[in-house]
This record gives sequence, C-alpha cells and structure tokens, in this order.
Amino acid sequence: MLSSKNWTTGSGQCLSLGAVAGEIAEHSRKNKKIFIGSDSFISRDKICFVTAVCLLTERKGGRYYFYKENLPSGRHEALASRITEEVRRSIELAEHFMDNCNIKPEMFEVHLDISPKFAGNKTSKFSDMLTGYVQGYGLDYRLKPNAWASQTVADKHSK
Repeated sequence: MLSSKNWTTGSGQCLSLGAVAGEIAEHSRKNKKIFIGSDSFISRDKICFVTAVCLLTERKGGRYYFYKENLPSGRHEALASRITEEVRRSIELAEHFMDNCNIKPEMFEVHLDISPKFAGNKTSKFSDMLTGYVQGYGLDYRLKPNAWASQTVADKHSK
C-alpha cells in the first residue's frame, strides 16, 4: 500500500504520501507534467525497487520524491517479472494521484526502463507489452534513452 511507504525528497527529507500528493496536486494545477519512473537492483539477498515522481519547472529546475522497497531475492528475479513489476509500480502511483488528487491521465508521463523494440536489447522484447500496459491506463510514456525518471532518478536510489 502506497500510504505506508517512506517517501524521501531528492535532498533527503522524509515526507508522508499526503505531503507528496499535495505537491503533485499543486504542480498539476499549474498545468505541468508529472514524470514517474521505477527501477530495480538485484543484490545477493534482496531486490530493491525504487519509484520516483519528478516535477520540472521551466527556468527553476526540478524536484523529486521517491520511495524504496526491498524484497527477498527470490521474487522477481526473472527479467520479465522484474521489469513488469517496475511498470506496475509506476502505474499504481499515477493511478493513486489520479484517484486521490483528481489529476487527469494526460498530466503524467511514465518513464519505462526498457529499450524500444528495434534496439535489440534484453528488455526490447517486452516493449510492446509494457507500453500497451501503460497506454491502457491512458498514460503517456517514454522509453530509453528518454526515460530519465527511471533511468537516472530512480536508478540513483536503487543501488
């Protein structure tokens, strides 16, 4: 459940989901996009999932919030399972803000840590399935190399 997660700002301040939601709602009222991305990292005894929500303001920079969750290493070890879980977490967060902050789907851009189908990388074969998953919720998406919320922000905190 999202409300039980420990949220952190990019500068290390701890926040509640309610405080993050307030910032997100205010940002969307200014008609500004909300970027969401998730990443994961496998270590010997755990898999760490990080989901980040990023807000950009032209000429003022940006800020971001994230939560981290460690699961036992036996779950989501297969690449397909892990990548699908990353996307599920991003969609779940967008859906939470749509339902609880009355934000329209078009205000979100979900960044997927997968390569386009034509790239021929390990994650490329999941591209059609996962982009369809995101589009099914009415959300826009970006793939590598344009998926900076997952590739850079979430990745930074998953290690």
